[in-house]
Amino acid sequence: MYGIEAINANNGWAISVVGITIVFSGLVVLALVISQLHKFLDLYENPRKIKNWFSRGKENDTPLETSAVIMVLTEEQKEIAKQFALLVRTMEDHFSLPRLLNLARISGVKNFHSNLNILLKSAIIFPDKEGYFCWDQDLYIKTISY
Repeated sequence: MYGIEAINANNGWAISVVGITIVFSGLVVLALVISQLHKFLDLYENPRKIKNWFSRGKENDTPLETSAVIMVLTEEQKEIAKQFALLVRTMEDHFSLPRLLNLARISGVKNFHSNLNILLKSAIIFPDKEGYFCWDQDLYIKTISY
């Protein structure tokens, strides 16, 4: 008995399917290992990242830190910050940045993207833990009066 008859008689098709499955699974595992190898090498080079990775859960317990440094703004930036303060007053305590940007665009605020970025960097506008942003009135007054 030779050829296809011999393959059928001795479960040759099942053996070939099992062999192909084993080889394919091995190649998939090898590809996954190679694709993630850079992460393992990075952890090997910087063991402090392992500690940071395990302490991520504790970040939610600590309050958000605001910048202690008060930025010095130009007079034009102070005027634009006052315009943003008026816009924020019309909104709720927790607001979304796209809505604030839309209001600034409609109101005709000059260079509203870059000036909003200045307010974010100075921590006058700061993120809350729910995906929205808040206005720090005390820091705003300190920055404007500077």
